[in-house]
Amino acid sequence: MKRLILILLVALLPGACVSSKEYKARLAEIDSLKGNMSQLEETIKQKEDEKVALSSELSKLRREYEDLKKERDSLQADNANLKYLLEAKKDELSKAITDLRAKVSEKEQRIKELESEIARLSQEKQRVLEEKEKAIAELKGTYNKLVNELQEEIKKGEIEVTQLRDKLTLSMVEKILFDSGSAEIKKEGKKVLDRVVEILKNVKDRQINIEGHTDNVPISPRLAQKFPTNWELSTARATNVVRYLQEKGIDPALLSATGYAEYRPVSPNDTEEGRAKNRRIEIVLVPLELKKSE
Repeated sequence: MKRLILILLVALLPGACVSSKEYKARLAEIDSLKGNMSQLEETIKQKEDEKVALSSELSKLRREYEDLKKERDSLQADNANLKYLLEAKKDELSKAITDLRAKVSEKEQRIKELESEIARLSQEKQRVLEEKEKAIAELKGTYNKLVNELQEEIKKGEIEVTQLRDKLTLSMVEKILFDSGSAEIKKEGKKVLDRVVEILKNVKDRQINIEGHTDNVPISPRLAQKFPTNWELSTARATNVVRYLQEKGIDPALLSATGYAEYRPVSPNDTEEGRAKNRRIEIVLVPLELKKSE
């Protein structure tokens, strides 16, 4: 079997008022934040480990410093007959103490620098997390709008809207959009898509993936010339939905079409009810950076 996948890069623009320059800058910022997230966490761990090691070394140096002071004081209290030896040893110890003081000062300064760097990286990590949570909250708003707009279809079991963190999925059964064995969108299906488009136009920074799915029933001989397998049928349906969304104003750079045939079922294909659930179109919204990393 062959698989036809048409992918169009996607990233919802907030509306007609956003310039290309601002959009690209936003993409670059999101890309940078995603790329730096794990690096920031690893750097923080390294800095904290280094701080612990330096603190241990500092304690050791301080103990050595105190031991040397005690040794010097002891020598100073020795018999006058050992004065020459004491003076020689005193000079040696004084130099060692001076060197240790310099090392202690250096280590203390390094610890301060590490603490400052850890604080900065922690703030950066918090900012990234806050932006991600904000994006999830905005997606929740889109979810609520879709549920409110499509209440009747949801009650009938024809449409299902789900959100898992920063991924939103709108699943539509075949009969809403297509006749059996056809990839042409029905008039009633276009009306439903028009309602969805009005909501999707306001979504920011999202890839919109259109996924076509079928049941496991082979293509009939009557349709085999046009759609040799379910791969062709599912891909054609996804592509036609993408083209319709583009015609209605969705930026084509934010759209992609994929056909999965019968290989990603949501229900067993051993009953008519199960097969009906598997014959579906899914509109999936994911963050732009997730799409780019796949």
